[in-house]
Amino acid sequence: MIEYEYDVVVIGAGHAGTEAAAAAARLGAKTALLTTNLDTVGQMSCNPAIGGVAKGQIVREVDALGGLMGRAIDATGIQFRLLNRRKGPAMHSPRAQADKKAYQQFIKHEIELQPDLDLRQETVEDLLTETTPDGEKLVGVQVRGDAVYRAPTVVLTTGTFLSAVMHTGDAKTAGGRAGEGTTTGISGALQRLGFAIDRFKTGTPARLNRRTIDYRSLEEQPGDDQPQPFSFLNDTIDIQQVPCHIAMTNPAVHDLIRANLHRAPMYSGQINSRGPRYCPSIEDKVVRFADKDSHQLFLEPEGHHTEEIYVNGISTSLPRDVQDAMFRQIEGLQNAQIMRYGYAVEYDYCPPTQLWPHLESKTVPGLFLAGQINGTTGYEEAAGQGLIAGLNAARIVAGKSTWVPTRDQAYIGVLVDDLVTSGTDEPYRMFTSRAEFRLLLRQDNADRRLTADADQLGLIEATRRDAFQQKLKDIAKAMELLSASKVSTAKGDVKGDVYLRRPEVDWEVMCSIVPELGAIGAQAAQQVVFDIKYEGYVSRQRDEVARQQRMLKKKIPQTFDYATITAMRGEAREKLSSIRPVTLDQAQRISGITPADIALLLAYLEAPSK
Repeated sequence: MIEYEYDVVVIGAGHAGTEAAAAAARLGAKTALLTTNLDTVGQMSCNPAIGGVAKGQIVREVDALGGLMGRAIDATGIQFRLLNRRKGPAMHSPRAQADKKAYQQFIKHEIELQPDLDLRQETVEDLLTETTPDGEKLVGVQVRGDAVYRAPTVVLTTGTFLSAVMHTGDAKTAGGRAGEGTTTGISGALQRLGFAIDRFKTGTPARLNRRTIDYRSLEEQPGDDQPQPFSFLNDTIDIQQVPCHIAMTNPAVHDLIRANLHRAPMYSGQINSRGPRYCPSIEDKVVRFADKDSHQLFLEPEGHHTEEIYVNGISTSLPRDVQDAMFRQIEGLQNAQIMRYGYAVEYDYCPPTQLWPHLESKTVPGLFLAGQINGTTGYEEAAGQGLIAGLNAARIVAGKSTWVPTRDQAYIGVLVDDLVTSGTDEPYRMFTSRAEFRLLLRQDNADRRLTADADQLGLIEATRRDAFQQKLKDIAKAMELLSASKVSTAKGDVKGDVYLRRPEVDWEVMCSIVPELGAIGAQAAQQVVFDIKYEGYVSRQRDEVARQQRMLKKKIPQTFDYATITAMRGEAREKLSSIRPVTLDQAQRISGITPADIALLLAYLEAPSK
């Protein structure tokens, strides 16, 4: 049997796997990225877009930490929009349509160029462990063809491919994505190692031929006049943007769906797994929102060199004939040709409370899980987890402490903490409402929150470090100029920074008053405006963060015996023993844990040792 030696082995080359492998390699770990098909590295399995509400914030955080996703979408995007512009900056979320194939090729090429990273086409069939006095220890993976990759750390990013089944009507096919197969060996290995495994469901809509759509009756949705980049390395996006379009369902479509619900796998009993509540199928929409006569459909081009159109908003697993009939009754799509039919996928995932906050297994040291295997949805959530898992796998190999951003530091921190503390009973999707400190976690300041840490961790190169340092200098210079300037008003002279707080005063106005401000970079200028206008709100939120940190930063030893707290409810002892929170802060967010339980735990932690 042929053996290969690595520090980190990553299984799966989707959005989690590519970020995990690249992060580990950037830290100098000898890394192998294994995937069943090199032609699908970085593939967009579902919608051809990156970002969106809260998801855009995660992409900017991944970029601030030196990741791939932001640069990839900047290089291959075909339409850019900043969502929620009319709301405050904490709600602004960038989103971009991608040239699907170009995006995939960009990611693959970046992986191929990354030092200390080997990309291999392999099918992993088993996880290899050795028995130690402390239990099972991971030592590598076995692949098809009698070869072994030995490594002290392995990152699983298998997406929707674990024991996956695709459904279109009553037709069932093994596979995690149309045209591809499934993986069964890893599910068996996880069960053998004592992992709890459950099932989730996701779905995808049909794709239409652009030439067969009548756009004259559809509403055009253009991109922004001034596209905003995702990557902090880019100041501008200079492309000819491609418009999207909006179509609408109607009562006739809804009646057709209701008449065929018995043929929909989710309603016939063929599928029993939970799907994403916030991204429902068209069947679910018609049932759950029975009072609505119509639903919006977004027609999203999949690239410059394809006629395929992704129909966002009509995910379905209804039979082919029903899908054909649906589109024939939608204005503008009556003659649309379906190129790919919609389908649902059922797949295995591991409830994420089985992981430590740095995404390593609690029971199998060296094994990390990231992406949809942890019960999440979305490219962005997967990328954020992948980066954290790959980073920490490399740090453990190097004998260093693990690192995870906190809830007040990053949406990625919120995401990971939610997963490992509370778990999820449905496919997890990030929303701004999940972040209690979202005023601090704006998309525009992700680099100020994370890039200094990324530099210390070894995740970024000199180009990004220099650009970040220059931005900080520009911010300091602008603040100095504003503070030193005077503006005449009806009530007397006021400092420039005080004048800028007024709602009607923007950066252009200040530049006309203080011409030296014109030399300040656009990114720095935006930060100065937001810092000044929202100073009061942000200050109050920082005070709240500090207060919580003082109260709840108490560490809980990993060996703490919760059974000794006899006054605590049995349910609370059981949950705390299972999840094993790292801090009191994490413990209080476990579902079912009450303030009384926390008070008892704190008393025991602070009690003098016997």
